[in-house]
Amino acid sequence: MTQDCYLSFCPVAKTCDLLEPRWTMLVLCELFSGAKRFNEVHRGVPGMSPSLLSRRLKQMQANGLLTRSVTEEITYALTPMAEELRPVVLALGKWAHRNVDREVTMEHLDARLLMWNVRRKADVALMPPARQWVVQFQFPVPKPEERDFWLVAKLGAPTDLCTLDPGQNVDLFVHADLKAMTSVFLGYSKLNTEVARGTIQLTGERGLASTMMDWFVPTVYAA
Repeated sequence: MTQDCYLSFCPVAKTCDLLEPRWTMLVLCELFSGAKRFNEVHRGVPGMSPSLLSRRLKQMQANGLLTRSVTEEITYALTPMAEELRPVVLALGKWAHRNVDREVTMEHLDARLLMWNVRRKADVALMPPARQWVVQFQFPVPKPEERDFWLVAKLGAPTDLCTLDPGQNVDLFVHADLKAMTSVFLGYSKLNTEVARGTIQLTGERGLASTMMDWFVPTVYAA
């Protein structure tokens, strides 16, 4: 530790010294979810500037929470000390999911963050058998850069998320109200409920649409 923020020997204060600097726990969440490279972490915290993320990663390394390796590219890995925090951070998220008002949670919607998490959680094994599926999500929002996203899913390979048209045939179009889709991902609502309301519309390959309730996996905090 380079400094003691609370100037206290209390173990809780020491925990706060490590985890309270803004964005630290969110960066940990990205690493817990499998991010290893700078750009992967940054896509999971789009509101964080690259320069701040760089500083925070260096600080977390200095505090013993992660290691940095340089081979063909720079990668980050959690230390055993950081791994001990995994159930603690998960418990905090579940506590917030149970106790923070839904409307407060839904005040700040972010299509980029939502889709990055959808990409990470999507279970390709529960999609109908195929060489590849392309799903286009369309959100009628003011910002053009947050209107269209493409999931490119292949069994046995990481699911890609594109913000520019990949130039491939789209198998399923998901036209959705951003709040409704976020609500489904957070487990506040069910996909079939939102489809019945008309806030989410599915157009395209029927098998892929009918199994979306299976392969569209909600956040772990909803469990």
